[in-house]
Amino acid sequence: MKLSIVIVNYNVKYFMEQCLHSVQKACQGIDSEIFVVDNNSVDGSVKMIREKFPEIRLIENKENRGFSFANNQAIRKAKGDYILLLNPDTIVEDDTLHKIVRFMDDHPDAGGLGVKMLDGKGKFLPESKRGLPSPSVAFFKIFGLSALFPRSKMFGKYHLGYLDREKIHTVDVLSGACMLLRKKVLEVIGLLDESFFMYGEDIDLSYRITKAGFKNYYFPETRIIHYKGESTKKSSLNYVFMFYNAMIIFANKHFSQKNIRSYSFLINIAIYLRAFISILNRFFSRILLPFLDTILIFAGIFYIKNYWERTFIIPAGGHFPEEFVLIALLLYIIVWLISVYLSGGYDKPINILKIVQGIFTGTIIILVVYSLLNEHYRFSRAIIILGAIWGMIAMLGMRYLLHLFDSKNFRIGVEKNKRFVIVGEIEEAERVSGLLQKTFMNPGFIGLVSYHAHKYNVNGFIGHLGQIKEIITIHKVDEIIFCSKDIPANVIIDKMSDLKDEQVDYKIAPPESLSIIGSNSINTSGDLYVIDINTITKISNRRNKRMLDILLCFTLMAFYPAAIFIVKKPIGLLRNIFSVLFGFKSWVGYSSRRLSDLHLPEIRKGVLNPEDAFNGKEIPEEANTRLNLMYARDYKLTNDATIIIKGFRETGR
Repeated sequence: MKLSIVIVNYNVKYFMEQCLHSVQKACQGIDSEIFVVDNNSVDGSVKMIREKFPEIRLIENKENRGFSFANNQAIRKAKGDYILLLNPDTIVEDDTLHKIVRFMDDHPDAGGLGVKMLDGKGKFLPESKRGLPSPSVAFFKIFGLSALFPRSKMFGKYHLGYLDREKIHTVDVLSGACMLLRKKVLEVIGLLDESFFMYGEDIDLSYRITKAGFKNYYFPETRIIHYKGESTKKSSLNYVFMFYNAMIIFANKHFSQKNIRSYSFLINIAIYLRAFISILNRFFSRILLPFLDTILIFAGIFYIKNYWERTFIIPAGGHFPEEFVLIALLLYIIVWLISVYLSGGYDKPINILKIVQGIFTGTIIILVVYSLLNEHYRFSRAIIILGAIWGMIAMLGMRYLLHLFDSKNFRIGVEKNKRFVIVGEIEEAERVSGLLQKTFMNPGFIGLVSYHAHKYNVNGFIGHLGQIKEIITIHKVDEIIFCSKDIPANVIIDKMSDLKDEQVDYKIAPPESLSIIGSNSINTSGDLYVIDINTITKISNRRNKRMLDILLCFTLMAFYPAAIFIVKKPIGLLRNIFSVLFGFKSWVGYSSRRLSDLHLPEIRKGVLNPEDAFNGKEIPEEANTRLNLMYARDYKLTNDATIIIKGFRETGR
């Protein structure tokens, strides 16, 4: 057998599906086998592979023992002359496997080979070729010199930026995302080192190949798309520790004791520096706006208080007590900020009306509580109203300034309806169009573009692929979706590369799939659309749903003595109250019938479900499926309230 392909999967079902479609196309004409090693995924990956790709050699692990261990399991069973280690979040061109196998056949000195990798925006990934991370190389990388001077032979060794990315080169390190290995070389140097749980194993293997007298080649005459670490978010602290710990393992294994000490010192600096930056970034991203709001509102009300005191209070022979400043003002601000948060005023993009609504609601709450207080604690109703006006002006003004200086992160307005074009043949393009319409409540525009020039003027196409730049401009397109059933992967990658300077995003629709995969940012690992719209997973809807759950829990606690005469199972009701209160359940969730077939957004298991709105009537399975879909894509609190009211007798189930 010529080629064995090994793919390790961990909770990336949709990316795996797309990857396998592209690999199977590329395998045509090659004596090959495909292994998928699943590391105990819980997202339905195994079921999907069994149903859609029964010919794949599937290895199911009951625990995740790491990337190296999983690869070695398949390599030991592999029969190919060459072993291709491939990430599941990749897409290969139709001729990729033919080209890399032919190159290895023609170069018996090659022990390993890597290819040119592009991200989900069609941009070159520098990790396609790398140098050995020696102490000096690590130093230049950690302290940013490699980024400042990427083409320098001294500072740019980490990504070998001084080597032409369009030419074949021998390199030190290949990427484990796509790494072709000669089986006979593995028999000499050994398999992947299983002390590397994740990350670093490709560096170790590449180094052992060169030490054994073979060469690692960077081969840019074919390309793959790599969505970059979908199963591990690279901004997370966990990634930082895992990656740099792998570097220390590598140093301990291959460097001298003197070099190990200096290397470990650099790595520890990097860990703490990256961890500190990550913590600061999270802190400021979540706390910055509320913190600035607090400072501005407090300063403004403090000024208003002093002015009011000098003008009206002191001439009358009095003053505000200290507790007004220390307690009352802070309580006012807390109420306003919480009200703005619950109104969605801190959601993105910034919505002016939600901020106004939050301040207004908070002011009403403060005034109501104020009216109930003892006369001794009523300081000034005028300052509450003036403070609310100032708070509104301050919050809106600050957001406008932030919008001017950083409109990407602090954009004012509402999400516009996206405008799409779908590239493919009529049958598949219409299928994907239907999928989009089920995913998005109201797409701004969906245009069909023919892959072939001679077909574009029939069947409702607005043009053909050769006219895509003009179509983007004229129709103000936000996103292009390629149908991989109709369009070869190399054509998709060509177009993504050609259009990388256009302000559009790209996604790929696998054949006969309910998912559309892509990446909307070079800094994100990848995202996808599934047939269910994630409306129910929007931050505001999750927050409102949780607030309703908690409010109903306390209401039912207060009226439990009366509820036991209405609910069928009073003990079950009591159990459900605490299950919902502590977040184990929600009062309303999906109906469980055929739920696994829908791939709906995850929410808590419900005590009730949409079927309960029909007062116990028998609902056919097909109608039940539509009910779940509608509940997920068009979530409203009123829907939950209706289901709870009509199904109240069943709240003890």
